[in-house]
Order: sequence, then structure tokens, then C-alpha cells
Amino acid sequence: MNDPWISLRQFTQARIAQGRAGCSLPTAALLEFQLAHAAARDAVHQVWDVVTFAEGLESLDLEPLVLATPVASRAQYLQRPDWGRCLALASREHLMARSRPSIDVALIVSNGLSSAALDTHGLPLLSAIVAAYRAAKLRLGPVCLVPNGRVALADEIGGLLNARLAVIIVGERPGLSAADSLGIYLTYAPQVGNTDAERNCISNIRPPAGLSYSAAAAKLVYLSKQALQLGFSGVALKDDMPAQWLTEIGSAELLNKL
Repeated sequence: MNDPWISLRQFTQARIAQGRAGCSLPTAALLEFQLAHAAARDAVHQVWDVVTFAEGLESLDLEPLVLATPVASRAQYLQRPDWGRCLALASREHLMARSRPSIDVALIVSNGLSSAALDTHGLPLLSAIVAAYRAAKLRLGPVCLVPNGRVALADEIGGLLNARLAVIIVGERPGLSAADSLGIYLTYAPQVGNTDAERNCISNIRPPAGLSYSAAAAKLVYLSKQALQLGFSGVALKDDMPAQWLTEIGSAELLNKL
């Protein structure tokens, strides 16, 4: 008998219409599941090579600033999420000692829960974001690279850099259909104590299966300009960007609209 779910597999990466062998999954489906589970575990436990990533940023003519949290290992990162939300003392003092002219956007990058996501998508996404911000004439600080960080880490860094907005690019929690997805979180007026309700998120950045780099950058610039104009971000800031604008990515007309 034909399974009516099979035709729906073309629309989703979810595990539907896997078939069966007796009361179990077919061998192929079971092996695919085990492979996806292994990829997710590897993405979480893989150590991020931040030095190589910083070299890649320099090749894009960007200033990397390598910082640290108190986390000493990936195991500790999973056990102490609170440590991933703050800077190590030496990094905090380093930022406080820097000249801190007012900037529009503090860009932070962390491997979060998927180092594989940054290795695959980090540099091209950053390239698209920086190009879009520069076209929008927003002032950027150094790109802060922080292994083993959590989303709220952007609050402290953005405050210390005297930024109007903090934007963190972070590896998302791997699932069984995606182990290399990046997320972007934007917070207006960053300071320690901000809540998740004060952030906007752009998720599932992992072309070709997810959101493209250019679409993510366009959406981020739109939300950034709205936040700066309205004076808030988070649940109060609605994404009213017209859907058809995403078909105009790269055009001068779109940059003017943003």
C-alpha cells in the first residue's frame, strides 16, 4: 500500500515516511538517524579554532578581537551555562582599557552549541553582514570572537564597547536534521541584565538548506535600523519587512529601503 506521507518528504527535512521493517525502522533509515545523531554530538563537543577564524577575518579586512569566558572546556560549557554568559576577568579589563568611542553595532561571534556551524558558515555570513551594515552607514566596532559563549554575553560586551546595538552570531543547538545552523540575536541598548524578551532572533542560517547569508544580512540590517529608530528591540519590535524585498537582495533599491 502506498504511504500518503511519502510525497510530503520533498517539503521537509523532518523524519517522516521512514517506512518499516516489521515493527522496526528499515536499516537505511536507522543508519541515517544514527549518523545525524553523531553529527549533532560532534558539533556540540568540537572545539572552535578561534585563531584560524581570526585569520580569516583579517583576510576580509576586519579587525578581530579575541576574548574569553571563564569556561575552560566544552564539558564545562554544557555544565555551567551561566559562565558562558559573562566575560573572563582579563577580557573584561581589556575591553574597559580600550578607547571606547560610541558605535552603532557591536558584532560578537561565538561557537555556542555548534562549532561546525561557524566553521561552515561563519566567515561568509560575517562578510555579508559587514557589507550590508557598511552600505547602511552604520558604525561598527571590532568583531569580538569569544569561544564558549551564550547569547546573553552580548549584553556585557555591547555595554563595554559603548554600542547602541549588540549583535551576536552563535552556533545553534544541533538537531537531527541540522547540525550546522547559525543564529543571530540583536539587542538594543545592551547592558548586563537584559532579558531574552528584549532580543530579536534570526535563525536557521545554513544555505542551501536554510536561510541564505544575504537574506540574513538584509533582515538583520532592517531590524537594526528599526531598533535604532524606535528605541527598542525584542517582542515589541515586529518584523514588518515586506517579503518581496528578499527577492531584491543585492540591488541598490533594496539598500535604500533598508
